[in-house]
Amino acid sequence: MTYLSTVEAKCPECGSAEVVMDRETGETVCGACGLVVGEGMMDRGPDWRASSQEERDEKMRVGPPIDVTHYDKGLPTMIKVDEDAFGRPLSPEVRQQMWRLRRWNLRARLHTSASRNLSKAMAELELLSDKLSLPPFVRETAAVIYRRALGENLVQGRSIAAIVAASIFAACRIHRTSKTLREVAHVSTRREKEIFRSYRLILRSLGLDIPLDGPLDHVSKIAERAGVSGEVQGLAVRILQEAREKRAVGGKDPTGLAAAALYVAGLLRGEKMSQKDIARAADLTEVTIRNRKRELTQKLHLGL
Repeated sequence: MTYLSTVEAKCPECGSAEVVMDRETGETVCGACGLVVGEGMMDRGPDWRASSQEERDEKMRVGPPIDVTHYDKGLPTMIKVDEDAFGRPLSPEVRQQMWRLRRWNLRARLHTSASRNLSKAMAELELLSDKLSLPPFVRETAAVIYRRALGENLVQGRSIAAIVAASIFAACRIHRTSKTLREVAHVSTRREKEIFRSYRLILRSLGLDIPLDGPLDHVSKIAERAGVSGEVQGLAVRILQEAREKRAVGGKDPTGLAAAALYVAGLLRGEKMSQKDIARAADLTEVTIRNRKRELTQKLHLGL
């Protein structure tokens, strides 16, 4: 049974909003007084039953949902050239005709510059997303950002790969996925400066609301790479929270602060870890780790 909202249903007898809908009997019943408010409810589900997921997939008469990560949004026209809808082989004459239709269909799909641009961009987006191991929702957000940039003519005269990389970086920032600009540039064919320039252009032109990146967003990633224990990771989080309360993290690189907090937490817990290992895990220099470590210990009075 599914409870309806007060806007959708209300009992005419007692005025109660506890109206439930029984999908087995097709009746709408008041949960307070038991009055049958309505009956003969229309079943909007499928007209078939399935006992397994494989049987459900076989009986399904609709395609997959729209996917913005494909240039045609996952709704292509498929023309079979070897057999008909019933699996029977086609004659040579019909097969040749189907080949011609398939060729012209492919030309028609990519006859505009926007379609060709999206085809290249979505292929690049899929490649970079696989290299960065991004979840599907981040890929979809990056695809939507790129489509908006294409609609605003931001791609004209610029590198498709740079705009795609900038869209991925913006999507990572929106969903707080801990991917730095250096990591995105490492898997891309464009330089870090060019990607950042495209990123600033996207932010300024599309008016995206990007949340601020904090050091707490990078602790788990660096700790996993460095093989740090959970106790050290938890202590590093508490160190960063105390540093934020004392306003000791403003204006500093969040990745460097997270790495330094892990290093300080390891020293306090007595675990052996070198600045070189932490710097390699955070993709930073040892000088940065030492500077951030000195600032944290001085402002928090840790005595290291």
